[in-house]
Amino acid sequence: MPSNETTPSSPAWHALAAEAVRTSLGTEPRTGLSREEVLLRRRRHGPNSLPHRRGRSLVLVFASQFQSPLIYLLFAAAAVAFFIGERKDAAVILVVVFVNAIIGALQEGRAERSLAALRQLAGLKSRVVRSGREEVVEAGDLVPGDILVLAAGDAVGSDARLLECAQFQTAEAALTGESLPVAKDPAPLGAETVLADRRNMVYAGTHATAGRALAAVVATGQHSEIGRIAAMAESTEGKKTPLELRVAQFGRTLVIAAIVVFLGVLGLGHLQGQSFAQIFMIAISQMVSMVPEGLPVAMTIALAVGVQRMARRRAIVRRLSAVETLGSTTLICSDKTGTLTKNEMTVTAIYLPGEPLIEVGGTGYEPKGDFRQGGTVVTAERSEGLRRLLEAAVLCNDATLSAPEEGAPRWRILGDPTEGALITAAAKAGIDAARTRDSFRRTSELPFDPDSKLMATEHATPDGPLIILKGAPEVILDSCATELRGGQTHAADDRSREAAREAAESMAARALRILGVAMVRGGPLVPADGFSQLRGRAVLLGLFGQLDPPRPEVAEAVETCRKAGIRAVMVTGDHKVTGRAVAGMLGMAREGEISVDGPELARMSEGDLASKLDTIAVFARVHPAQKMRIVEAYQRRGDVVAMTGDGVNDAPALARADVGVAMGLTGTDVAKEAAKIIVTDDNFATIVSAVEEGRLVYRNIKKVVLYLFSTSMAEVLVLTAALVLGYPPPLAAVQILWINIVTEGTVTVNLIMERSEGDEMLQPPIPRGEPLLTAALLRRVLFMTPSIALSTFGWFVVRTSQGVPAEQVRTETFTVLAVCQWFNVLNCRSATASALNFRVLTNPWLVTGLILSNLLHMAVIFLPPLQAVFHTVAIPWKQVFAIGAAASLVLWVEEIRKWIVRRSLPRAAPAPQAPTPRA
Repeated sequence: MPSNETTPSSPAWHALAAEAVRTSLGTEPRTGLSREEVLLRRRRHGPNSLPHRRGRSLVLVFASQFQSPLIYLLFAAAAVAFFIGERKDAAVILVVVFVNAIIGALQEGRAERSLAALRQLAGLKSRVVRSGREEVVEAGDLVPGDILVLAAGDAVGSDARLLECAQFQTAEAALTGESLPVAKDPAPLGAETVLADRRNMVYAGTHATAGRALAAVVATGQHSEIGRIAAMAESTEGKKTPLELRVAQFGRTLVIAAIVVFLGVLGLGHLQGQSFAQIFMIAISQMVSMVPEGLPVAMTIALAVGVQRMARRRAIVRRLSAVETLGSTTLICSDKTGTLTKNEMTVTAIYLPGEPLIEVGGTGYEPKGDFRQGGTVVTAERSEGLRRLLEAAVLCNDATLSAPEEGAPRWRILGDPTEGALITAAAKAGIDAARTRDSFRRTSELPFDPDSKLMATEHATPDGPLIILKGAPEVILDSCATELRGGQTHAADDRSREAAREAAESMAARALRILGVAMVRGGPLVPADGFSQLRGRAVLLGLFGQLDPPRPEVAEAVETCRKAGIRAVMVTGDHKVTGRAVAGMLGMAREGEISVDGPELARMSEGDLASKLDTIAVFARVHPAQKMRIVEAYQRRGDVVAMTGDGVNDAPALARADVGVAMGLTGTDVAKEAAKIIVTDDNFATIVSAVEEGRLVYRNIKKVVLYLFSTSMAEVLVLTAALVLGYPPPLAAVQILWINIVTEGTVTVNLIMERSEGDEMLQPPIPRGEPLLTAALLRRVLFMTPSIALSTFGWFVVRTSQGVPAEQVRTETFTVLAVCQWFNVLNCRSATASALNFRVLTNPWLVTGLILSNLLHMAVIFLPPLQAVFHTVAIPWKQVFAIGAAASLVLWVEEIRKWIVRRSLPRAAPAPQAPTPRA
């Protein structure tokens, strides 16, 4: 066949008649394309695959770990130390920097491997007609003009225009967010019809749930809807995380401070008449003192520990900094289907004519749950009306229910989820679908018709033909002249009809999808006569109310978010009424809050949207660009936004959010690629647990910052005091590096490994603009730093005045400073709780770190090879106790401060359990 198809993106395929589509593509439904034509078109259009974002090479991942002002400052310090001959110092600094980079690169590589494990290993298959024969091919081999053969359970391999279909439905949640299957019809539509309403199109990334169809492929690869959305996500620039911004700000501040101190020391030394070489070394020592060399490593380890803790809670972190970002989150934009709900349609209410509503227990497709009417359990054995309704629902039904098996641990349905919910309800009542269908063999049928909103099946029974009718409640009620009450047929009068309508309205108010079921005795069912042959002959059996049920744990998670100062907003492709009802059940929508759908959002200006953000609880029927607009609107007003999603339509917003959270079970590869965190159980509650872990990580990072900064400032204060008062440097540069890297490094892990204090989700979110060094931390530094400096410099002055040899004085001073750090790490564990308790034993890392730090310091002092490197000498053991007493000053000063703080706390909240003030 000659190739005369147009470019895939040119026509509005949904607006063309089927014949025009066939002509434009140069294809025939019965013969399809020839093999030669397929090869020609594949060369022209390329493979039917998305442009896969190439993973960063190990070199690039490693290089990215150096992008921090703090790292730049360390490089500068190493370079200066090298050029002035202090090559040992330079080597130590570089080792620290590279260890940090290696840890970060390994962790990011592990996250990428976890993501790869989530991807499907098997290629997607498609059935096509080629050269007049039906065959199965790789979806990647599809080309425009191919004829797809689709049936229930088939995945759609590319965008295609329907040419023929019978009772055909597709699940499009991954693309549009619509939770219910969409009934398809090949009739042309208006050119302006939005994506979610294009009933004559099928799209890559969706799958058929019922019926059968023939469709002509119109777009493949990057030209498909999924390809365009993937490109949008690819081009979306992610924002820097709050932690990255804070570290950058902290690094810039340190760079400026280090330069000022460096120049100040040079100037002061020059005024005192000291030689340039000597004063330059002192200035370098001051510069080294200001840099907390252990901070980059400590932060990387803290985030990596958070990653491992989150992994145990079923959350895979792809970027380390995203761990802390969750702790800063002020708003979670959550998808509905599968995240807040189970994505399993469930019958929750049943109406039998003349009776109160029956509430059905259980959720999802697992056949467990009872039937309660006014608090009384109802069974199919005792209620003939319930039994006959459920049997009818099984007969007029094409779905099947599968029990859990290896590789598929959950109950599953094959077919329309709405019909699957009916099968599950029947199974809860003990009605076996297969046995019932064998007993009442189907002899004829009228497939579901979207216009009539009905389906009918005829069955052979011992009493003659029986026709079951299922469909929209208003159509079913109009078709019924009688109803089944108490096992007997009664005329449907105005009163009974009104009761049925009120029951339907009651279920609709709960956002339930309602189905009516009726029967007609006698036959035959003549397909050519349509549904009109049944009108006025039907007997109403009852109504079903269905809902995709909320996950039971989500409501508690939403309330936890509220207590933590985090707002949860639903952003869904589903209908507004359904979204609002689910949001109300979960506590996401409260009185006075509104729902907005896509068309309403499109009419809002940016100013209108900004003014209403606080009152909108649900965004419904929104497309990908609108999801991005919603995220950006919240970000402009200062929110730190976490966006959850699983579909292709979520990918751009996932990439744009401060932290995108994709679903691991149902999420598409495009969504996972765009996200920073992947939740492996698709559960909103897991996201909230991850937020708690993020807050714990940030709290522990703040403890590390307090500990390291107070030490660094104490070193600067000691060296400055010696310079101003005319003393020689109390510490060698390499000793300062030992304190900053080894002594501190062996105990900072202890702070990183601190357990939750239990109040993380009772604190407000961390403000986006909050610096690493808050006012609360600086106030504590004002107590810690002078105490450490006084102990250290005071010891140096006293021992020098006693005529002790300079090398021994420097070694003792070095030891005093190290012991101060051991006391100070106990101070930093809590802002209010005393360090003089046995809580230290709850952190085995702390005990191990302190023991290791002691042993290493003793090695530096007493082992001759290390003495030569670190300019130390052995000190008398009798001085050790005096050094310990002098160094403990920082502990007692902080204990007094904590005691004063505890006295100001409410008496009802004992200090150790009281919420720690934000530090």
